[in-house]
Amino acid sequence: MIQGTCSNAGKSILTAALCRILLQDGLSVAPFKSQNMALNSFVTPDGLEIGRAQAVQAAACRLEPDVRMNPVLLKPSSDTGSQVIVMGRPVGNMRVREYMAYKPQAFARACTAYDSLADEHDVMVLEGAGSPAEINLKQHDIVNMAMARHAQARVLIAGDIDRGGVFAALVGTWELLDPWERDLVAGFVLNMFRGDASLLESALTYVTERTGCPFYGVVPYVSGLGLPEEDSVSFKEALRGSCGGMPESVWPHGMLEAVLVDLPHISNFTDVDALRAEPDVRLRVAGTAEALDACGMPHLLIVPGSKNTLADLAALENSGMGARIRALAGAGCPVVGICGGFQMLGTSVTDPHGVESGARSREGLGLLPVETVMGRHKTLARTAGLHCDTGCRVSGYEIHHGSTTANGPVRTVLRDDSGAPLGLGDTDGAVWGTYLHGIFDEDDFRRAFLDALRRRAGLEPVGRVVAPYSIDGALDRLAAVVRSSMDMTALYRVLGL
Repeated sequence: MIQGTCSNAGKSILTAALCRILLQDGLSVAPFKSQNMALNSFVTPDGLEIGRAQAVQAAACRLEPDVRMNPVLLKPSSDTGSQVIVMGRPVGNMRVREYMAYKPQAFARACTAYDSLADEHDVMVLEGAGSPAEINLKQHDIVNMAMARHAQARVLIAGDIDRGGVFAALVGTWELLDPWERDLVAGFVLNMFRGDASLLESALTYVTERTGCPFYGVVPYVSGLGLPEEDSVSFKEALRGSCGGMPESVWPHGMLEAVLVDLPHISNFTDVDALRAEPDVRLRVAGTAEALDACGMPHLLIVPGSKNTLADLAALENSGMGARIRALAGAGCPVVGICGGFQMLGTSVTDPHGVESGARSREGLGLLPVETVMGRHKTLARTAGLHCDTGCRVSGYEIHHGSTTANGPVRTVLRDDSGAPLGLGDTDGAVWGTYLHGIFDEDDFRRAFLDALRRRAGLEPVGRVVAPYSIDGALDRLAAVVRSSMDMTALYRVLGL
């Protein structure tokens, strides 16, 4: 089991790396995280919802995502409340104290899921959450040491050295563990190191002498992995701010400037990962009206998914971003809305049952003649179809409560294989939206879409796929880095393999 000294210490990535290494070494391996708090989620083949990180880890094992890999998913809808999803289905919206009372039931379901999955594989690689040393939360723990004890897992505690203070964090974590928890710890891993690892020798020796726990590796900082980010903070840090990116000389035929609108409750921002990988696209995140204007009018504006559409609509209007988005669209900037972003593009969003928030209705951005009504039923589906203009295949997954219908003239931009609309746009096709997450992952459609933007901007179309999107190669590269920087022989010995 990989635990960490804090959130965003690299637990998800290390778990994925170890999954791929174990698979490469001929073992049947599966990932597991009993409880994940994340707004990035994925739909399994049987129509159930899990965290996106566990879907990536499943890919590292070359398995289809399975709801047992993440039996409890929390999707925050406010600072104090979350939608609680158990075994892939919502069981309700709960505030913190409500969920604390519910946790014993959640843990029982998690243990049952773990036991079932573990019976089918040689090795399980578990991921913790946050830190096991949060002393105000330990009595209610169902994801760190309590889960490690149930699984009889050996624990590696990872620390992110790039953010500083890592040795104090490792020793402090150890000091705050109970004796039975310390017995589960096999050792430590340093993550995100830049430089000569031999310079760390005296510090590693000190920590080992202080705690009795050895280090199993020092993993270097690896940039541009090409794997989906689980944490929106890391994702936004990589894209926020300047209009920099690939210099024009690298792509002499001109670059497309794309802007992702930041939202307080942004979800499934991994929808733009494939665009980030394109050599002729500069993608940045903008969270203010000023940031939207920082580089002039972009060639594309993307309004992403949201876990609280009405609250995020209010945030856009209150910040002035709503007015600026309308102005850009009015000036001819193409706008695409995905899921919650699709809902926001319409004339109104109504939530009569309070599914997402206390607000019951709000005017939309008014860029599409559509209206959305939130329902209690949650749509969870894998979906495929066609882009109507090009005939390119599209595929992805749907996760939404809302139902969106036209209240004015629209054109069908995407349709499913039965002919039903998957995406609706305005009459000239510059503004459109869809519920289909992952739509840009399809290489042929993405290139055709980008080439249409290039023509619109007076740029020469590329005409061929130049950046095939696949995370499998990225997982192999990650595994090679981690294998070379960790003592796998010692780790196998600890696992009895």
